[in-house]
Amino acid sequence: MMQSVEPDTRTKGPLARLRVDIEAIQRMVILGVLILLMIVMSLLTPKFSNPVNLTNVLRQTSMVIISACAGTMVMISGGLDISVGGVLALTGVVAAKLAVMGYPLWLAILIGTFSGGLIGMINGTLIVKLRITPVIATLGTMSIARGLAFLISGGRAVVTGLPPGFRLPGRSYVGPIPTPVIVVVVVVVIFHFLLHHTLLGKYTYAIGGNRETARLSGIPVGRIQFILYSLVGLMTGVAGVIMASRLASGQPDVGFGFEFDTIVAIILGGTSLAGGEGTIFGTVIGALIVGVLNNGLNLLGVHTFYQYVLQGVVLIFAVLLDMTLKGQGLRLPASLRGK
Repeated sequence: MMQSVEPDTRTKGPLARLRVDIEAIQRMVILGVLILLMIVMSLLTPKFSNPVNLTNVLRQTSMVIISACAGTMVMISGGLDISVGGVLALTGVVAAKLAVMGYPLWLAILIGTFSGGLIGMINGTLIVKLRITPVIATLGTMSIARGLAFLISGGRAVVTGLPPGFRLPGRSYVGPIPTPVIVVVVVVVIFHFLLHHTLLGKYTYAIGGNRETARLSGIPVGRIQFILYSLVGLMTGVAGVIMASRLASGQPDVGFGFEFDTIVAIILGGTSLAGGEGTIFGTVIGALIVGVLNNGLNLLGVHTFYQYVLQGVVLIFAVLLDMTLKGQGLRLPASLRGK
């Protein structure tokens, strides 16, 4: 019989309050970085602050946020999913191919989305049942998903014969707000609720804090991990369909570097690489930083090669920030952390 457990101890006692304070400081720092970055980009190029461009930033960042919300929970649990780039391509191609073949549009979109969930379930099975390291397992499925996208599409963009309605999820508006942004708001609210107000979220923090203690406390560690990886696949499926809709085609070569953007967004948002700490709203801010940076560099005409360099710098900055606020200088002794 499952024992009672209270894994989320971050809000109890002075040591826990210190940990919460550190997380609050990190969120304030990254929010300040986002505001500063927006100011700098506005000064460097007047086009950046144009409302149309800012709307484009939100639309372009939507796919990263949708996938990263689920990815945040995986990383909090101590895992990592780098298959999302391949899954993004596969789900968009599947949805577009089925739509071209004459399937009802709603069914094509549904199957495309759930094909991402299937890859997530495969990831969970490889990691939980076969005990393959998450990096290796998801690296393998990333390659498999990308290969399947090329096989299904014949190596070409799936565009001829797409019904006009296929463009609606990625290009339509609800009033002045792009539909992808509406989807993002819904996804963020759902995952914030899951993470902070359900047993799934409490168990996620507990597993990331100390896997063995969580197991001994009666938490079904394997089942929770399987669910989390399945959610990443499913949410990346949603993002993939929206991306294909926005491009008005299923492109097998889309999503290269997508896993990099999601991981940077998650780490920038304050989710610890060691697991046990992180928030959905932090990830949203991290994703916006990535989006603003990419958009601003494009407007400034910075060559792609230099953008790669700057993206690498941002990743290193994110890791160093995490280490500084939660690591060497401020890290509590293992005996006090309960590990």
